Amino acid sequence: MAIAASSSGEKFVDKVGFALLHKGIVQPEIITKALAVKEREQGPKQRNIAQILVSDFNIDHDLVFREVAHVYAFKEVSLDEKTLTEERLSFIRQMVESLTPEQRELLVEAKALPLKFDENQPEKLIIVAGDPTHRALPRIAYYFRARKYEVVYARITQLQPLLEEFLRGDNAYLESIKDIEGEISEDDFEESLVDEEALDREINKSMLVNLFEGMLVEAVRQGASDIHIIPGKRGTEFHFRVDGKLKLWHLQEGTRPEAISAVIKDRSKGTDRFNRELAQDGFIQRVIDNVVIRFRVSVLPVVALEMTQKLESIVIRVLDNRKVITDLRKIGFQPYAYKVFVKSIRKPQGMVILTGPTGSGKSTTLVAALHSVITSDVNVLTVEDPVEYVIDGARQIKLGPKLDFDRAIRAILRHDPDIVMVGEMRDKVTADIAIKLANTGHLTFSTLHTNDAPSAVSRLYKMGIEPFLIAYAINLIVAQRLIRTLCEKCKRKVEKIDVAMAKAAGFTDEEIATNTFYEPVGCPNCNGGYKGRAAIHEALYFTADIRRAILKSGSDIDEDIVRQLAQKHGMLSLRASARARVLEGRACIQEVFAATTDNME
Repeated sequence: MAIAASSSGEKFVDKVGFALLHKGIVQPEIITKALAVKEREQGPKQRNIAQILVSDFNIDHDLVFREVAHVYAFKEVSLDEKTLTEERLSFIRQMVESLTPEQRELLVEAKALPLKFDENQPEKLIIVAGDPTHRALPRIAYYFRARKYEVVYARITQLQPLLEEFLRGDNAYLESIKDIEGEISEDDFEESLVDEEALDREINKSMLVNLFEGMLVEAVRQGASDIHIIPGKRGTEFHFRVDGKLKLWHLQEGTRPEAISAVIKDRSKGTDRFNRELAQDGFIQRVIDNVVIRFRVSVLPVVALEMTQKLESIVIRVLDNRKVITDLRKIGFQPYAYKVFVKSIRKPQGMVILTGPTGSGKSTTLVAALHSVITSDVNVLTVEDPVEYVIDGARQIKLGPKLDFDRAIRAILRHDPDIVMVGEMRDKVTADIAIKLANTGHLTFSTLHTNDAPSAVSRLYKMGIEPFLIAYAINLIVAQRLIRTLCEKCKRKVEKIDVAMAKAAGFTDEEIATNTFYEPVGCPNCNGGYKGRAAIHEALYFTADIRRAILKSGSDIDEDIVRQLAQKHGMLSLRASARARVLEGRACIQEVFAATTDNME
């Protein structure tokens, strides 16, 4: 089975059964009958729905198991002349001949063969099988003394001739099963039952790999930005962050959380499965739906009241280059913000700062900005920890234990840059260097964690940056948030608006009376009435009067004065920007409160 036999068995049925029905491979009444057979087959020898459909209802083997492979992210290989070279065939023959007759019989039963050792991980054996969920596969891997193994799927029509070639004469095993089936004593059955339970435990562990790979595929297909793996008392929860909200994808019960974290860390470059004391960062890369997808892994040791052992929380950031925006117009700037942003990045020097919490889209906007200024006659350098998206035309530097920020930035200064992106100003040292870069003829981009744009000015001052440096180095500070947008297919007009709530959000009586407001409904095409997100911005452009106000500051910079001056020139607050999205019919009033606070007015 693809996952353990209890709750996870239902998961297997749901996914595979739905896929087979959806593609018209199996009729609903056949699925119903197959489920009834499965219910009667309690115990460790219970078959999964795919196996029942093939053996009991004569559904085409390849049609069923190709769909199983697709659902659970098993790779498919074609056993053609290109794959089956003379060297490869010789390898298969040698591996099969190394087994005992009894062990070879298990290959016949499972319809599986060793294919090769992985080029990148020489200790990992690739096993090809017509049924990648067969419960004998972990034992087969053990027979080949494989420290690690991966199961890939091949059509049985291609695999069967190879089985007959390499295992000729071993098919008597299948007949022998029938001969001895009626001769097993109760004692033999009890012993067999114990063995099967032990085997189930092995299968559960090995199938965690398929759960993990399937999770990555599903996250990409559902458009998730992050995956959260959270250990708990009931089991391990897998959550996807879609449109800014976490939603439960799967609850894995009956499996130790340590086993799940071990599977993930084993497949993540840069993490150590045996180290549970330290925070770790790793990296994964996969080809999903013919697209290279990268994943950034963060592992954090955690404890909880209901747990006494040391466990780990894991968050995986999905880095899908298809989501990279290279056109500034697609960021969604409102007119004033777009005008001053373009004006700022076209200057030969100065700093552009993006502020906002994690997940507010700062990196997306910065990447779009860099794409707008990169030309063949400028040298663009970035300093990032970590590098999230590869930017064509930029030289990107990843920080690490041997290359800290201070060393990297000093090296950059000797590298003749025109444009520099500093991933984040975390302290006085990074802020001071970034400001000096902007003051010495470089166009500089960076990020800062503040609630809004004016507070970024006082934050830099409190870091120890002199007011005259702040005033003359910065071109623009943009605060950004993401607001959930309504599904265009199911949103509906609000018949009776809550006037008090609308006024609390800042709408005027005239706006309430003359505009149409919409609310979420929910349909199969969206997430509870929402689909996608739109950016809202507060763009603080440094005009002459704002620079003078900063220079006149005494012991503290007055954010309110800076805000008032900026709004006089056309700056929208974050809340006003959110209200504009509502008036456009793209968002509901509730999202104004979800994305902004009262002090963002």
